[in-house]
Amino acid sequence: MKTSRVSRVIQILTALQSGQPYRVDDLAKMSGMSRRMVFRDLNELRKVGIPCHFDKKACCYVIDPEFFLPALSLNAQEALGLFLLVYKARNHIHFPFKDSALRAALKIENNLPNEIKRYCSAALRNISIKDTTQEISGLLNHIFAQLLEAILKKRIVNICYYSPPEQKDVVTDLHPYHLMYNDHIWYVLGKSRLHKEICPFRLNRIKALNILDKCFIEDKKFNVSEYLGRAWSMIPEGRIYNIKLRFLPEVAHSVAEVQWHSTQTVTFKDDGSAIIEIRVDGLNEITWWILSYGDQVEVLAPRVLRQRVIQIARNMVKQNEQLLPV
Repeated sequence: MKTSRVSRVIQILTALQSGQPYRVDDLAKMSGMSRRMVFRDLNELRKVGIPCHFDKKACCYVIDPEFFLPALSLNAQEALGLFLLVYKARNHIHFPFKDSALRAALKIENNLPNEIKRYCSAALRNISIKDTTQEISGLLNHIFAQLLEAILKKRIVNICYYSPPEQKDVVTDLHPYHLMYNDHIWYVLGKSRLHKEICPFRLNRIKALNILDKCFIEDKKFNVSEYLGRAWSMIPEGRIYNIKLRFLPEVAHSVAEVQWHSTQTVTFKDDGSAIIEIRVDGLNEITWWILSYGDQVEVLAPRVLRQRVIQIARNMVKQNEQLLPV
């Protein structure tokens, strides 16, 4: 649901939680919506598992009181922190079981003191999060749940996975070790029988997954931090490079304000440019990050990275020149 719609649904929910009888016309008048929108939002409550139904005897909508939790002891900032994640960030962080998280938050909100409810409601109206890019994965909940079960039970899974390098589907048995969210994408890290090593697999590229009736022996040596090492993002390549970049004054401060890598050092020059030095495992991932800054960055070292960036830039110019009219 969009943020504005979530706010409307919460408004209806708050009214129904009060114990007062509300008909559709009452809810429409209170929220300034049409009857049609009220029916639609009541349906949204049912979709996420809120037991909202029409009481024919009382001629109003009610929620089963046993659905909600007993009273909780949360202060205003604790409650707001939770609601920011669930109500505001739910459409920006692509996490599984969103509806379950929403139901949990609604249960908690129902038992908060009215003063804290009013504080959170006012605060949320004045906070927004800009939309960000995220992976598209209609099967995220199902795939995530299966992989989590396999990880906890140490069960081997068989996956059919779309592999861009081969431009085809590949099938492999996988020992799943760890789930990770990185740069708007969910990954599973595990040992692949096909690749004979630990590999990251994007969940949105898994086209089919079956949990096998076979267990794997836990790799006691596997450690997420050690696996990632000094990779720029997710995939270490087995060789450390000392990278030195010069960002022009137009972007120098905005780049330097972000800690892109654990080994990053920044030196500002008198002309306003910034020299950023990084020790990174592999060049493939960082190459595309550098290219995203176009002509505002210069690769000072290593030479192999500078040549790679130049070649890609030349290919881009050549491809686009071919599209120009003669």
